Amino acid sequence: MGETTLDLIRDALTRRNSITAAPEGLMPAAVMLLLYRKDGDYCVLLNKRSMTVEHHKGEMSFPGGAKDPEDTDFEDTARRETYEEMGIARDDITILGRLDDNVTRSNFLVKVFVGTIPYPYEFRPSSIEIAEVVEIPLGVLRDPASWRWDSRIEDGERVAVRSYGYQQHLVYGATAKILDQFLEVVEDGLTKEDNSLD
Repeated sequence: MGETTLDLIRDALTRRNSITAAPEGLMPAAVMLLLYRKDGDYCVLLNKRSMTVEHHKGEMSFPGGAKDPEDTDFEDTARRETYEEMGIARDDITILGRLDDNVTRSNFLVKVFVGTIPYPYEFRPSSIEIAEVVEIPLGVLRDPASWRWDSRIEDGERVAVRSYGYQQHLVYGATAKILDQFLEVVEDGLTKEDNSLD
């Protein structure tokens, strides 16, 4: 992928109509999907949650959390939580766009922001909330060899659900669903790049 990958992803996000959900009865929250160039590929920043957090103990997740009353908007929530969990300064994040809202099994309505940071970057993960920082290359996420498939019943119908394996980690649930959406955006952007070369 060339140097224009971030521009292609930003353009693809701009063209996409994000689906928003009504927050009735759900806890409002926001997460940040961060992308940055490392070792010749782009990486997506995830973390393994500690066993002392209230929700999703030991699971893979994006930096993020519940909206606080003092947050000006959901982007402010995502930036604040990313700083609190990963030590990434708010102003070091450049927002590329938004993905669809997601509803988690723990009744959170999650607004999803896609951003980028300069790299190398000195992460300062919270010792209370974060057990491990995990950087997954985009090439790994796009490789079907890293995909795991399961089926579940949703709205009375059986559907295929994808999760992602990386080293000893398994990314599943709402985090995997967000990755699914993001990879659709990536493919859209790269397809546009390929078509422009024809």
